[in-house]
Amino acid sequence: MRRRNFLRAAALASGLALGIGAAGAQAADLTVGANIGNVPWEFQDDSGAFVGFEVDLATEIGKRLGREVKIENIPFNGLFSAVQSGRIDMAMSSITITQKRLESVSFAQPYYDSDQSLTVMAASGIKGLADMKGKVVGVDTGSTGDMWATENTAAQGFSDIRRYEGLAPAMLDLAAGRIDGYISDIPALQYYAKDKPQYLVSERIPTGEQYSMMFAKDAPLAAEVNEVISQLKTEGVVAALHKKWFGAEPEATTSTAKVLDMPKLD
Repeated sequence: MRRRNFLRAAALASGLALGIGAAGAQAADLTVGANIGNVPWEFQDDSGAFVGFEVDLATEIGKRLGREVKIENIPFNGLFSAVQSGRIDMAMSSITITQKRLESVSFAQPYYDSDQSLTVMAASGIKGLADMKGKVVGVDTGSTGDMWATENTAAQGFSDIRRYEGLAPAMLDLAAGRIDGYISDIPALQYYAKDKPQYLVSERIPTGEQYSMMFAKDAPLAAEVNEVISQLKTEGVVAALHKKWFGAEPEATTSTAKVLDMPKLD
């Protein structure tokens, strides 16, 4: 055996003895699922790199845990089964904490307070939900906007609900007239429409939503990430991300600024 090969074999044997062989190196990664295209939370910039509020937050969490973050693009509705099956360690995509979801998954503490909203074409004449009777609404598949629209179809008089995998295809259909309005998270739509006057975020839909990272039910990682988020809030890191992506400091009373407990079933 040549000396180089001998040294390589010796190093491999040593690594295996310490439990840090190829499998151990891969286990050190933090695999994060995200629905890429969810502006401004996780999307691709002009170079194709993944960027966004939650991308920055997950990257910082990974640093604090000593783990390299690997982001996997997964449709929103697939994130739930992905964490439950262990395909990914953690999921993000402005995921709302709900009591129903807490029955089957775990969340770290929230870091953003939000509502839903109705976005329309500015030239449509639609001023809000009152003008959506008999019209077609678009939503993100499996989202809280989907839940709200489904529960309120009769009351609002929607003629149909069309479901999308992310904001971009929904906005294309809105511009093309294939849907009349789009219901989704208000921060994403405000960010998207701020330099596109053809779109109008016409009405806020109060839902009291809070976003967080999602994990398999009772996964130890959830508590670890929760502790890191507490540190990042205390150090002002999460507030700095809010200013970077939304142009303003978070209000002191919001979950972006306040250290909170992990959500639990009532």
